[in-house]
Amino acid sequence: MARRTWFSPSVLLIVIAGGAVGVALRAAVVVPLGGLSHPLFVPAATLAINLVGAFLLGIIVGRLADHAPRLRAFLGTGVMGGFTTYSAFAVQSVTVSSASPLIGLVVIAVSLLGGVVAAVIGLGVGRGMAGRPAEVAASEVEAPEDAE
Repeated sequence: MARRTWFSPSVLLIVIAGGAVGVALRAAVVVPLGGLSHPLFVPAATLAINLVGAFLLGIIVGRLADHAPRLRAFLGTGVMGGFTTYSAFAVQSVTVSSASPLIGLVVIAVSLLGGVVAAVIGLGVGRGMAGRPAEVAASEVEAPEDAE
């Protein structure tokens, strides 16, 4: 049995390249909204990006499962990791909650629950695209052991 390694420099580079693509995509959506006057535009854009990202990540994981681990690392960990943003969600949640606690709680609830629902739907779509049953396999929840 081959020894599995926990680190692969080539996969790291693949993830970094994917992350750069994801960050550029997010910036293309968010930066133009920065000048808008309503204080909820940017948090709403972050919410939308995170929900779309959770859905797309579900598709990627559901479609690829344990196949094409480098493509999964590029698209899933890299692109979707760079596209979605927990840090902006966290800061914007505090900012919105400070100004309006009720709206802040709604943004937080929709982000968390909506993200889970979007990911579950995405997993089902991805598994359907791959011709597999819609149930989530344990191997899809955990990171692949061998990214080589």
